[in-house]
Amino acid sequence: MLNKPVLVESLIVFIIVLFVHAVVWDRYSWCAVALAVQAFYVQFKWDRLLQLGGAVFQFRTAANSGLLPASMVIPLLGVVMKERCKSAGIVYFERFGIVVASTGMLVALFLSVIAVGITKPVPTNTCILTGVAGSIIIYTMKHSLTVSEVVEVLEVLLIFVYLSMILLYLLPRCFTPGEALLVLGGVSFVFNQLIKRSLNVMEGRGDPIDFFLLVAVVGVVLLGLFFTVLFIFMDSGTWISSMFFHMMTAVLGLGVIMPWLYRLIQRNPLFWLLQFLFQTQTRVYLLVYWTFLAASACGVVFYQNAKRSSESKKHQASTITRKYFHFIVVATYVPGLIYDRQLLYVAAVLCLAVFIFLEYIRYFRIKPFGQTLRHLLSLFLDERDSGPLILTHIYLLLGMSLPVWLFPRPCAPKGALSGAGALVPYSGVLAVGVGDTIASVFGSTMGEIKWPGTKKTVEGTMTAIFAQIIAVALILIFDSSVNLNSSYAWILASVSLVSLLEAYTTQIDNLLLPLYLQIMFMA
Repeated sequence: MLNKPVLVESLIVFIIVLFVHAVVWDRYSWCAVALAVQAFYVQFKWDRLLQLGGAVFQFRTAANSGLLPASMVIPLLGVVMKERCKSAGIVYFERFGIVVASTGMLVALFLSVIAVGITKPVPTNTCILTGVAGSIIIYTMKHSLTVSEVVEVLEVLLIFVYLSMILLYLLPRCFTPGEALLVLGGVSFVFNQLIKRSLNVMEGRGDPIDFFLLVAVVGVVLLGLFFTVLFIFMDSGTWISSMFFHMMTAVLGLGVIMPWLYRLIQRNPLFWLLQFLFQTQTRVYLLVYWTFLAASACGVVFYQNAKRSSESKKHQASTITRKYFHFIVVATYVPGLIYDRQLLYVAAVLCLAVFIFLEYIRYFRIKPFGQTLRHLLSLFLDERDSGPLILTHIYLLLGMSLPVWLFPRPCAPKGALSGAGALVPYSGVLAVGVGDTIASVFGSTMGEIKWPGTKKTVEGTMTAIFAQIIAVALILIFDSSVNLNSSYAWILASVSLVSLLEAYTTQIDNLLLPLYLQIMFMA
């Protein structure tokens, strides 16, 4: 039997799927409903495999598989993106939304087939459900996709299979199956898009900042894979290995990544970046302000470590202390969203690359800062950092940035969608920066009534919903581009559902919640 928190989490996801289905109501939304039904049953098989230790790879403990909530994210994003771009009359991005939805469904089906295939005895009913859902999805794809789009979907699936085999083997206990689906599925799609755009660069289609995101993500992933293989054969903690690490990073950056970006944007990447960052006085002010906030975040880390040294070796940062960083991130993103979203887009990409590079230095113990980073960051570990990598701060950055990166700019007249869609870039700020933070702080300090089967409190959830409504009101006051067009009931329902999902999910909420709130706003 599935436990109550998993049942409630699944019910919330089903409600979101049905909401989107009611709004869109086409063959793709019907496919999403079929996928959700089969993912619910397969999730039970994955949970059983994790409990019995029968999964092929080592997944994160103290959490369920999360297959249902993760399986629906990419397909629903594609469905709502298709609908928005269809309304705007942008055919290219309407087709792109269909490819995103089809890719998400196929990757989720693949993960379901894996679970069913390794379950003993073979679950007949679940096999039939998976077969029916797969037939519906493949039939729809056959009559919806062109040959080139089918090839593109299969390419993403192939990249996903290889990345999963490599990274899940190298990084045990870092992901649940659902988190692996989200993260590796997203990275696979980015790989495919970069390859596609590199081959069709002469078409001249695309914004330089989009190319910058693609190259940065693929570059840091390839860098990590290269050094992981390299350090199998040599000790990464020596000075010689560390010098080699820094030298090869420079070689790969200047010799591979920079020329690749130059080919895509047709100009010197460094000159383009410097010109972009300092183009206006507003950008200079924002960069100075963000530098101050970054210094403040570093100050919190050093202060908490000094406090640990003076008190006890076993001292760990409290939940409230960790939420300081959420407040700092909100203070970072809100001015960027109001005054210059393109600058925020690029700055978030740079921060992601820096965060991942610093995690490589910590993980491989690269001198002179590797051991120091291990000591400083160990204070902020929680039960979700059970693997060799520390990913919670990267997930926080991703949760705040993904709504900015995934915002369909070409389908948004005057840079903003209508109705609740105008809040799409603020999805991370509302779900993680405000909702999750307020729920944790108030729930841990004043909460008394717990949601059944969880450690989360009713008071924390209710306070989070109230805080997000206040935040929406403040956004309306300070951001003149936001026009909700009386869609207040939909916004309240969206915020409430995502806050309830935060109370019941055991997945990485920093990653999951902003994406579901974005889906609801875009619908």
